[in-house]
Amino acid sequence: QVQLVESGGGSVQAGGSLKLTCVSSVLNACMGWFRQAPGKERERVATIYRGRGLTSYADSVKDRFSISQDNDKSTIYLQMSTLKPEDTAKYYCAASRIFWEGQCLTAAKPSDFDYWGQGTQVTVLS
Repeated sequence: QVQLVESGGGSVQAGGSLKLTCVSSVLNACMGWFRQAPGKERERVATIYRGRGLTSYADSVKDRFSISQDNDKSTIYLQMSTLKPEDTAKYYCAASRIFWEGQCLTAAKPSDFDYWGQGTQVTVLS
């Protein structure tokens, strides 16, 4: 059974930082972070192609967020800096069965990903 477990969410003042962690029971080549705010669609935040550690980001978080993995590749992280109130959302870790690098880095729809964690809430206070 595939399990993705997120942690690290919480409340933080605008301009602050948080680091989210996702422990995965699968070693899929393509992993990502999504977020969903109340009343809004789930949106991709960042993607990592594990084999080469290549990453891609949504424009709204580029230069503020960083996705990474640890050496044994069973854990991925999302380092979030310079947080804004509009970053408030539930953040989800996701794994995709996509194998190819280019396809992974352009995968942005929730339907591109096959396995999901339960999510962790991030609230940014103004």
